[in-house]
Amino acid sequence: MRELSVIGLEPGGSHVVCADSETGERFRIPADDKLRAASRGDIARFGQIEIETESQLRPREIQARIRAGATVEQVAEEAAVSLKRVERFAHPVLLERARAASMAQGGHPIRENGPTVETLAEIVAMAFRARGHELDDADWDAWRDEDGHWVAQLQWQAGRTRNAAHWRYQPDSHGGTITSLDAAAKDLLDPDFGRPLRGLAPLALDAPPADEPEDTDDLDLESRSATADEAAEIVDVDPEPAPEQADDDRVNDAEGDEHPPRQAPQHQGSKDKRGKPHLPSWDDVLLGVRSSGRG
Repeated sequence: MRELSVIGLEPGGSHVVCADSETGERFRIPADDKLRAASRGDIARFGQIEIETESQLRPREIQARIRAGATVEQVAEEAAVSLKRVERFAHPVLLERARAASMAQGGHPIRENGPTVETLAEIVAMAFRARGHELDDADWDAWRDEDGHWVAQLQWQAGRTRNAAHWRYQPDSHGGTITSLDAAAKDLLDPDFGRPLRGLAPLALDAPPADEPEDTDDLDLESRSATADEAAEIVDVDPEPAPEQADDDRVNDAEGDEHPPRQAPQHQGSKDKRGKPHLPSWDDVLLGVRSSGRG
């Protein structure tokens, strides 16, 4: 590398004139901001000028793209410059985004009755535990939208699916407020999540449900059948009616039942001498006849 010596300026000061001390050959260098930064040893300013010279995007534009949610890789590819040069201007903006994402986690989601007591991070953590996800494996991020509002994003992996939820974060002195921007965000903040669905309880197929009454007709038939079966097994029956009582019954039958049949003494008034309700005789149960002997 040959050394050059500054020998003067061109008229108007637009270029610096240099010469090779060995050969006397002259050169000129543009007297621009890049040369001035190099002469002062200002490396940061020199690198910024390089980006402005080699790229169509200025540092302010690069930072605006990063603040709007673009990655360093996306900006570097768009500006056709190296990642290192973009990172130099993206670093403070990335710190700003990380700070906004952290503040958004401490915000309070807004519901119909107002902001919640729990923070966004606390509610999301409960929803993740209920779903069997690990919140530590999720990624938080934030950026500014076209209206200048901060948008908080949560990304997580569920099986082979990459999911994302977005909220709008409005800072204030009480931690800020959170508003859902998509279905995934609303689902994570749903206070009724995890409540068992009605109508899904299994029912036994062989037995009627506990809350449904059984068929009374079937029960009545079964009860009568059981009573008849029990009565058939009992050998003790009522004694035969007295001859006098049988004669009276035949007289009543001959008269065409003009008078109602007399009741047996033990059935008078439907109660016995002790005032207790009478019980039907076994003839009534088995043969369907009155205790007096009439069919």
